[in-house]
Amino acid sequence: MKTINSSYLERINHLLKPKLNQALPKVVDLFAGCGGLSLGFEAQGFLTTGFEVNQNACQTYADNLNGECLQVNLTTETELPEFKLLIGGPPCQPFSVGGKQKGLIDSRDGFPIFISAVERYQPDLWLIENVRGLFYRNKKYLEETLTTLRNLDYLVEVELLNAVWYQTPQNRQRVFIVGHRGNFSFPNRYPQEITAGEALGDLAVQIPSDARFLTESMDTYISKYETASHCLNPRDLNLERPARTLTCRNLAGATGDMQRIKLPDGRRRRLSCLEAARLQSFPDWFTWKGGEQSVFKQIGNAVPPMLSYYLAGSCLEYLESEVRYSKPEIRARNKTFQLS
Repeated sequence: MKTINSSYLERINHLLKPKLNQALPKVVDLFAGCGGLSLGFEAQGFLTTGFEVNQNACQTYADNLNGECLQVNLTTETELPEFKLLIGGPPCQPFSVGGKQKGLIDSRDGFPIFISAVERYQPDLWLIENVRGLFYRNKKYLEETLTTLRNLDYLVEVELLNAVWYQTPQNRQRVFIVGHRGNFSFPNRYPQEITAGEALGDLAVQIPSDARFLTESMDTYISKYETASHCLNPRDLNLERPARTLTCRNLAGATGDMQRIKLPDGRRRRLSCLEAARLQSFPDWFTWKGGEQSVFKQIGNAVPPMLSYYLAGSCLEYLESEVRYSKPEIRARNKTFQLS
């Protein structure tokens, strides 16, 4: 097993610290969760204000970031503070591949709230994060949403990004939609991947005092699950590769697909909150509010802060650019866009 990559741990612990550049415009983060997306922006010098309905997630955000988090059940009429950048991850359950994919008819759909904020406040730049399920059965809804946003006179770019491309030890594909009026470029990929073993190091072979081992019946269930699903590779954490996608379900739930570590003696144990957070690229100094189930949910729902950091860097480059297009130019350029 590879020992911990000190450059990785040092990087997330020191690079991902909030710092304030008073010259930068303020950022509002809707559906902010525990602040994974905002942490990347604050590490680039932006000051954020989060809006989040979950009490524990909101407190985690407030405890770790410079900006405040308001515990609010957002609506299309919620008043927001002054800002120039709008970011957020509208609830993904309506579009998740693992869910029912009801999209527009799902009451949990947060896109109308985000669109309303764009229309009412006309930010210089906005960014949406969501699950890749938007590209599948809900592709029509995505196209309708993009049309609505383009009609607000923004150039709208869509990319499917993998967190592993941005120094995060996890394969995690997410859709990012950005609205701007000039030259915006998504961040370049990093060629070298960080493995789970490099991220966890000795943690992967240690047995925490509160370790939760899989029972014999759970091992039997996993064996049947992997056979029935024609799983070519065991679902145990492979320390020589980046981790699989971390979700609320496979962190907190006792399922066949759960995130787990197989120890040298053959026993399996579930990931700890610290291990899950590190695979999601949260710094070790980041503290959590709530019990284990709540923390796993916060981690599973979060945008990896390292991915967010590089996206925030692209936003910063855009703001520093002087290229801005007129409304006729924006409309003409939007007509050339094709959703792959």
